[in-house]
Amino acid sequence: NMVSGNPGALHPGDIITAMDGTTIEVNNTDAEGRLTLADALLYCQQQGVTEVVDIATLTGACMVALGKDITGMWSNSDELAASLDASSKATGEKLWRMPLEEGYFEGLKSDFADMKNTGPRFGGAITAALFLQKFIQKEINWAHLDIAGPAWAEKPKGVNSIGGTGAMVRTLTDYACKV
Repeated sequence: NMVSGNPGALHPGDIITAMDGTTIEVNNTDAEGRLTLADALLYCQQQGVTEVVDIATLTGACMVALGKDITGMWSNSDELAASLDASSKATGEKLWRMPLEEGYFEGLKSDFADMKNTGPRFGGAITAALFLQKFIQKEINWAHLDIAGPAWAEKPKGVNSIGGTGAMVRTLTDYACKV
């Protein structure tokens, strides 16, 4: 982030503004992906989509919760979540729905901005999803898939060889073919 001393680098304590005007206090420069993802979610909605599925290796906390074989899913839509779950079962990829526990958003509150980019250690995968959800309009069906665990294989297993696994590609392809 600031190895070269680049004056444009992200620093702890910086406050940045998302596309929709939401201000975000950067309390963890290693959680920069969600800042980009927030604007990507906003951009998709500006283009008129009614449903968004985002996928990212967002948190190590998801691996702590679900291990290396299971993708975490957070969604504001039971219908979308059920469809993604059915596609994951049809393709043999493991997916587990996680809670969007609104009370955990307290950990993202900031004294200086609308919110911080990370919350406390416990429930970190949930607070990361809650962060993203703040950039989703109420009428948009949304799901977030955290592939931090299954994105990389250290040894061959099932259909995956060593290396990048393409986690959730089969699930999303199956889902897209059914929509």
